[in-house]
Order: sequence, then structure tokens, then C-alpha cells
Amino acid sequence: MAKFRDKPLEFEPGEKWNYSNSGYVLLGHLIERISGQDYAKFVQENIFTPLDMKDSGYDSNTAILLRRAAGYEPGAKGPQNAGFVHMSIPFAAGSLYSTTEDLLRWEQGLFGGKLLSPASLQKMTAPFKNDYAFGLGVVTKNGHKLISHGGGIEGFVTYLGYFPDDQLTVVVLGNLSGGAPVQIGGELGGLAHGEEIKLPAERKTVVVPPGILAQYVGNYPLAPTFSIAVTREGDQLMAQAMGQPKFPMFPESEKSFFLKVVDAQIEFVRDGQGRVVSLILHQGGHDQPAPKQ
Repeated sequence: MAKFRDKPLEFEPGEKWNYSNSGYVLLGHLIERISGQDYAKFVQENIFTPLDMKDSGYDSNTAILLRRAAGYEPGAKGPQNAGFVHMSIPFAAGSLYSTTEDLLRWEQGLFGGKLLSPASLQKMTAPFKNDYAFGLGVVTKNGHKLISHGGGIEGFVTYLGYFPDDQLTVVVLGNLSGGAPVQIGGELGGLAHGEEIKLPAERKTVVVPPGILAQYVGNYPLAPTFSIAVTREGDQLMAQAMGQPKFPMFPESEKSFFLKVVDAQIEFVRDGQGRVVSLILHQGGHDQPAPKQ
């Protein structure tokens, strides 16, 4: 906590929402102080054991776990081993391991009343700011309430979604850094509700004049510490999320583009005078606007 406790606030508390690992580190410390147990033992005794989650736990860099998946990340010549991270670093913000079957047990236990009182569960799943509740995103997707969250660490990306009206759980776990599990999870939920899913290979490209492409070049902040840079290389637009490689963008229309490496679409927005003022990122069933800088 000493690494972040004296840093200045990004905004006044309650003013807006922005995910922070530091908050979860603090919550883990509170669990240890209040319970008198270390975090690993607490979650084992109060969550994993009661719910019979035998393939879940606090990860260890030294313990030998049967069928443990190796993590990879994209490299210049294909997948490569992900960078090392000691589990004391993510701590309560991302040090747990699990399986799809165990995460189904988690959802059934959580929403089946085995862990929390009805009042606490209601508070946990009630959005406070920007469709965000207590560690959960809560939205209505095509008429269906969805409670979900994604996660990521070196070499791994995860998605867990729950549709309470249908008691439908969607779990996608991936061992390659990137956004695929979130997108796949969103589309699996859509398929379960009869929606039509359009794959990148099914999309058709059109030709957009270079002068139009040039108007889209700029930086688009999605959050205070995360943005997408749109650049132009010849007649090709490129999108680069902060800390990630550049990906080519393919036009479906004069204002709508799609990416092939990750299943995402970008739509540019103009104001009444025809100036490009923002973009909308369509990914994983969510639409996220970002102003042009």
C-alpha cells in the first residue's frame, strides 16, 4: 500500500468510476486485518471449500498444480511465453486460479444464497456509477440483464457473465494475452438468446478516400489512463490501444471499421459541422465512446 497511498487522487471520490487494482489490494488487506487470517486462507475457507471449488485457489509460483495452464502472449513470430509475475504483486486484485466448472459453482453459489444474505447480494449487484456495482458490471443487453466482469494478467484473459433472469452462466478462460475471451463471452451470451453473430471473416470491406481517412487520425481517450491512437500508413488506418501493438482497421463503410486480429469495431462520429469529434468502440457487447483529442 505504501506504493500508492501517497499518490494524488485522479478525481474526487464518487465523482466517476475508474477500475483500480490498488483498490482491490486495499480490500485484501482489510480482509486480513478483520478476519485475522491471510487472504489465501480466508478465500479457501469461506468460498472455495463451502462451494466445493476443488480446482480453485490462491496461485503460487512454486507449487506444482496438476494441469496448470501455461500463459502466452503475442510475439513478432507468434505466441511466446508470458512475462513472469510474482503472485504477491496482484494479491487480491488477481492472484486466484480456477476452472470453467468451478466458476459455474461460484455463480450458482453466489446467486443461490450460499455466500451472502439477500440484502448484501442486492447491494453487491446494484450499479453505483457508469453501470458498475461492487466489482461487477451490470447492464441490460438486448433486453437481458447481464452481470459480468473480465480479467487479465500476464498470459491470461478471462470473462465471466451471468444472466440472472435465465440463470445462465457464460465462462471463457484464455491463456493468450488479448481481448478474445471477453468478445467470445459476449457473443456466446448473444447466441444463447437467439442473436445473430457476425464474424470478422464475414465482413466485407469498402474503399474510403484517403482524405476521409486522414480526418480520423488522432488520439481517443477511453479512460484517464487508457486511449486508442488512430494513425494512417498509406491508405491504411491503424489502431493502437495504449501498451498494445498496432492493428490494421478495415472499412465497412465511410465511418465504420473493423479489426481482424481482435473482434472489435470502431465507428467514427461527426458533429453538425461535419468534424470528427469522437469514436465508439464496439467490443464484447459493450459500446464505449471516446472523444477525439
